[in-house]
Amino acid sequence: MKLYKIAKGILLEHHDAAYIIDDEWDSLINRDDLASYLQLISADTTAISAEVKKEHLNGQILPPVGSQEVWAAGVTYLKSRDARMEESETSGGASLYDKVYDAPRPELFFKATAQRVSGHGAEVYIRKDSEWNVPEPELTLFINSKGIIQGYTIGNDMSSRSIEGENALYLPQAKIYEKSAAIGPCLLVTAEPISADAVIKMVIKRNNEIAYEDATTISRMKRSLNELVGYLYSECDFPAGAFLMTGTCLVPPPTFTLQQGDVVEITIDGIGTLVNTIGLNPKHK
Repeated sequence: MKLYKIAKGILLEHHDAAYIIDDEWDSLINRDDLASYLQLISADTTAISAEVKKEHLNGQILPPVGSQEVWAAGVTYLKSRDARMEESETSGGASLYDKVYDAPRPELFFKATAQRVSGHGAEVYIRKDSEWNVPEPELTLFINSKGIIQGYTIGNDMSSRSIEGENALYLPQAKIYEKSAAIGPCLLVTAEPISADAVIKMVIKRNNEIAYEDATTISRMKRSLNELVGYLYSECDFPAGAFLMTGTCLVPPPTFTLQQGDVVEITIDGIGTLVNTIGLNPKHK
């Protein structure tokens, strides 16, 4: 089942049918046993036509985020560890990423409030004070207030690698700024965990040509999803739940940096494709 937060409410897609749900987003996704509840909703609600569904989904699709905070995990894939070590080699911080990859405690950091999150089809920004900017495709979890994974979505954890590489203490500036995150296009809600064999693919297009393309699977992640959730929730309360990006698995080469107008497409099996265009914050010239 897929939940879309749209301009006119909430759309549920289930077994090739679609339904409009009259509910408040935070209350809906934070309830217990969301998958079973949505199945009951689909059984008791009249489906909309294919034309109406298409009209809704061709309109504005909002990020599937209400009042939740967005957090992120780092260095959960070997490829990410190697990239972080490479970017910070000259600053002397390379050993930090090697150590955290093998440490019992994962790297967790705050990423965004809801107002800074872009949805499917919207712009994400690169920093003008960074000469090396990349997207980071990440399986993203929605975890309810009780610490239970309720759904899965796609995240783009935009990152300024030159700033982070200069000094590891600059991580917040490299990660947290206006439109530095995208989440969407929907929230996949299943009774069973997402398959470890699910493929994550990223394509970056420049002037309608592919500038970068690669793919991998969730199974390459070193840590389990529940392990990451356990550390995030160990000393934090999230009354409306939280979103957690689980780490990047695909890293463009050091010679690549994003440019204004690039289009980033991130696909995860079973969820769909999140598409965003690269822009610059017009308020900070």
